[in-house]
Amino acid sequence: MYNLIKNKNIMESKYKTQEEKYEYIIKQHGGYYQHNFTDHSYLYNLYFPPEPVFDHLKENIHNLVLNYPMAQDALAELIGTIISQPAERIIVGNGAAEIIKILSGSLAKKIIIPVPSFNEYVNAAPQGHAVEFPLEFPSFQLDVDKFADEAIKVGADMAVVITPNNPTSILVPKADLIRLAEKLKPSNCMLIVDESFLDFANNKEQISLEQDIDKYPNMAILKSMSKAYGICGLRIGYMLTANADFAKVVRNGIHIWNINGFAEEFLRILPQYKQEFEDSCEKVKADRDIFYNQLCAIKGMTVFKPNANYIYCRLPDAALSGHEVTKRLFIKHNIYIKDGNGKTQPESDRYIRIASRTNEENTKLVNALVDVMYVRSKT
Repeated sequence: MYNLIKNKNIMESKYKTQEEKYEYIIKQHGGYYQHNFTDHSYLYNLYFPPEPVFDHLKENIHNLVLNYPMAQDALAELIGTIISQPAERIIVGNGAAEIIKILSGSLAKKIIIPVPSFNEYVNAAPQGHAVEFPLEFPSFQLDVDKFADEAIKVGADMAVVITPNNPTSILVPKADLIRLAEKLKPSNCMLIVDESFLDFANNKEQISLEQDIDKYPNMAILKSMSKAYGICGLRIGYMLTANADFAKVVRNGIHIWNINGFAEEFLRILPQYKQEFEDSCEKVKADRDIFYNQLCAIKGMTVFKPNANYIYCRLPDAALSGHEVTKRLFIKHNIYIKDGNGKTQPESDRYIRIASRTNEENTKLVNALVDVMYVRSKT
């Protein structure tokens, strides 16, 4: 406890006012727990893992710290047990970001991504290798036929679809993704389906393509486990594909010990907590649905119906910009959300993305949001 307080004091010495704290935080990419604010920005499951998982890791800390972790083949077997897939189809990453870096940064000669979306797919690509395909505005729906036509037109050898999408929280129907894969197949274009947030969607077993992967040789599924399993600090992600050649080239980009012992042990014991995990996702969805209705009650707010654990909103026309609302929310109420700055879309400054937390925190966020949205608010 003393060390935590000491570390917090060190961090808080980096800023003297709440305004300075905000300017510091917006430049960071994590470590938020050290700064004492409510994080409605990062997107993870607050109800998992259960305490016995932490107890197990603590009891085994000496072995986990002192010994080399397992390498790729054995890690793939652990993931395979969890998702009921053969290990040879699986590549385990140090978070999905490691695999994205290989896909966008090394393998794709031309990669196409619907936008707005998770920026890392474009950021990881070399200059000129990424094509951004605008989603239908203002619905943010993906027209897979137009997307396929554009992918073929620009000569893309890799196409990415995130479902539910980040930041919009909108799902792409399974039938659409299958049609997209079929349309891209003659052009030798691999379809990467990012299902990182699918555990928070209804009827996820019917929506996911994981159990159908053997039918689509030009498809790979990417998943960050950090979000659904609430383990951002452990850094685990995986790619699943029945295309042995594609799996091999991705696997060749992974170094031998890319996953630490704590992440490995988490994967080993995770099957014991399947029911707890399912229950946690149901709790997240229940909180999110209440939160959605609360946000819809804000006059003038456009709220997109969410399929993930976050909600995308267009601010009322008379409200301040997304950036200004985000800043005021932090300075006055010590709550952090994401605005649309940096996203490729029309009117990006009118949009905000809010992660759902507990009901109490969500209600506090709604009240604070109403308080800071307009010019009358004082900070």
